[in-house]
Amino acid sequence: MPNKNHETDVAFIKALAELLNDNDLTELQVKRDYGENDSLNVRVSRQKEIVTQMQAAPAPAAQMAAPAPAAAAPAPAAQMAAPAPAAAAPAPVETAEDPASHPGAVTSPMVGTVYTQAEPGAPAFVSVGDSVAEGDTLLIIEAMKTMNHIPATRAGTVKRILVEDGAAVEYGAPLMIIE
Repeated sequence: MPNKNHETDVAFIKALAELLNDNDLTELQVKRDYGENDSLNVRVSRQKEIVTQMQAAPAPAAQMAAPAPAAAAPAPAAQMAAPAPAAAAPAPVETAEDPASHPGAVTSPMVGTVYTQAEPGAPAFVSVGDSVAEGDTLLIIEAMKTMNHIPATRAGTVKRILVEDGAAVEYGAPLMIIE
């Protein structure tokens, strides 16, 4: 019987690898419980070259860096954000610090694809400068064909949106800053 579990585990891991490639993810982690004191922990990952598009006029050359290793993946996600017009002057100072360490950071609770609006053509859930109450939907993360509404963890004003509509995010990646 252990051989049968081994074969199903190998098939399961291959399916996870296909899911990783088909959805353009960089990492997937799953725990499969078979019973008491019997489980399988699987982490499938790959290093992915991240291409960032900087939209600021004079500063992009100074802010561009080589692709980061997989362990530092949340930092490149912050660089993909479109700069806020009101924050144009202090942008170089803000990009130097890690947005995930900001006390008002809302981070991704899962791996998936971000949608900033309920459906194509609909208005965005929130924009920079909007006031939100705790529990308001900020965006949706699609994971395994399930739409997960991501709520505001606190009341405040949306200061920065760090992800683009349709972008892939990883667990713990900063999504936006609420102050």
